[in-house]
Amino acid sequence: MKVLMGLFAAALMLSFSAMAERPAGGERGGGGHVEHAVGGGHIPAHGPPPMRGQPRQPSGESDRPGHPTAPHVHPDGDRWIGHDTGRNDTHYHLDHPWEHGHFPGAVGPGHVWRLHGGDYHRFAVGSFFFSVADFDLAYCGDWLWDSDDIVIYADPDHVGWYLAYNVRLGTYVHVSYLGG
Repeated sequence: MKVLMGLFAAALMLSFSAMAERPAGGERGGGGHVEHAVGGGHIPAHGPPPMRGQPRQPSGESDRPGHPTAPHVHPDGDRWIGHDTGRNDTHYHLDHPWEHGHFPGAVGPGHVWRLHGGDYHRFAVGSFFFSVADFDLAYCGDWLWDSDDIVIYADPDHVGWYLAYNVRLGTYVHVSYLGG
C-alpha cells in the first residue's frame, strides 16, 4: 500500500509541474514555439516616458536578433521599443478621445489583468472592454484572447490611448477604452 501511495504521489507531482510550465517565448498560430529575449513573465516597472527628440517612423524590423518585430519592452532596463513616433503620429489620432471615459480600473505594474474573451476588436479584462488600434493589429496576432495576462499603462504621447503589455510575449499595443 505504501508503494502504491508513493507512486501516486510521484505521478501527481510530475503532472502538477508539467501543468505549471509556461513557454518563455510564446505560441504562434500554427502551434510553433517562437523564442524571444523579451516577455516570459517580465512586467515593466513603468510605462514609456514621453517621447523627446526626433520622432521615428515605424520600421517593422527587429531591433536585436531574437527580438520580435512588434513593439516590445526590453527586460533589462524596461526600455519601450517602438514607442518613439511622437505625439503627432496620425496612426493614433482620435477625433473623440476618451469617448467612453477614462479607464476606471488600475493601471501599472502592480495590476495584472487576465484577458477573458473577445479579440482585437473588443476584448475584456475584468468587467472592462478595450479595442486595439487598427495600426497595431499586426502586432497582436499571437495573443491568447482568453488567457494571456496583460498590464495596462497610460500612453504619455497619444491622447485617448492606453498601452496593453502582454506579459507572456513582452509585446504591447495601443488600446482604447470602450467602457465597462
